[in-house]
Amino acid sequence: MASDGFPSPRFFVLDDGLSGEHDTQFDTIEPANLGDAPRCPECGTLLGMLTWLPPYRVELELHGEQPGDFVTGPGGDSFLISERMATAFQAERLTGLQGLHFVEICRVRRRRKGSIPSVAPRYLCVTACFGRAYLDEQRSRLRYAEARTCPECRSADLDTIHGFVLEPGTWADEDVFRARGLPGVRIVSERFAGFVARHGLTNMKLIPTEEYIWDPRRLGPPSAPSGI
Repeated sequence: MASDGFPSPRFFVLDDGLSGEHDTQFDTIEPANLGDAPRCPECGTLLGMLTWLPPYRVELELHGEQPGDFVTGPGGDSFLISERMATAFQAERLTGLQGLHFVEICRVRRRRKGSIPSVAPRYLCVTACFGRAYLDEQRSRLRYAEARTCPECRSADLDTIHGFVLEPGTWADEDVFRARGLPGVRIVSERFAGFVARHGLTNMKLIPTEEYIWDPRRLGPPSAPSGI
């Protein structure tokens, strides 16, 4: 519970729904135009991949039966959303998506047997904003490779994540954002989760932050929640 007696906000990690009916990914058409990667304004630490710049030209890869509303690929920190998702997002005045530039679909390829849709949805390129929220290390289950030193970005090399919580009072009410100390993870609000359900948006998996696991080297969870 939050200190004012109201329930603490719930957050989710936004991931793609692989292996489903709407499993879709994209690849950029070379030569892709890339700009500088985002950096912390205080310490200069890299906070993401090289920025994907226009023109946005892509190849869609259908692994499922129909194109999905949420599509990831090698576009740095950018991803694609369908026009219908973008229209609904703006109509409901949700916040946190930056860019909203239409992409050119140069090819559609199917990875399974079946026909290719005669008309593909229109997609827009977006990124999740950098929010002011940051990790609550005392209540999160994190394993760090090095100490955190910058009070602005709070970045450090993470070895594992076995559930995390945001520091109360630091969230600025964005619906899609990246947190300080966790710039590579897309986080969404409970309001966004309701939006996805109401509109039946596809190819998305929303994982409660306290259940999110990232452990590429299979080191296992830390013995206790991380402290400073």
